[in-house]
Amino acid sequence: MQTVVHLLSGDEGEQDTSLAIAKNLVADESGRIDDVAVVIQASGIEVARAGGRADDDIQELLDDGIAFKACSNTLETVDFGESDLIDGIETVPEGAVEVTQLQTDGYAYVRP
Repeated sequence: MQTVVHLLSGDEGEQDTSLAIAKNLVADESGRIDDVAVVIQASGIEVARAGGRADDDIQELLDDGIAFKACSNTLETVDFGESDLIDGIETVPEGAVEVTQLQTDGYAYVRP
């Protein structure tokens, strides 16, 4: 199974929930979870900022094999560059298109 977690919210509680869901998926001992991706866009983009409050948590999840993808459109809107992101976060042209493509590729969609 594959899962995409869509992180859109600027609310810290929702951001923490999204990261906890990703962590729980990758920690699943059943062996049924093959791949987890977190797509970050809109107000949620702040969580991806290097040196931010979730830096260590996201780095740990990246080390566990979770793919993080930040929306380039959002980065442009909030005047972030790729260099402002936590190392290892990939950029994609459009977050919604990425989520749609992942769903087309068989990923289940989760949004807290």
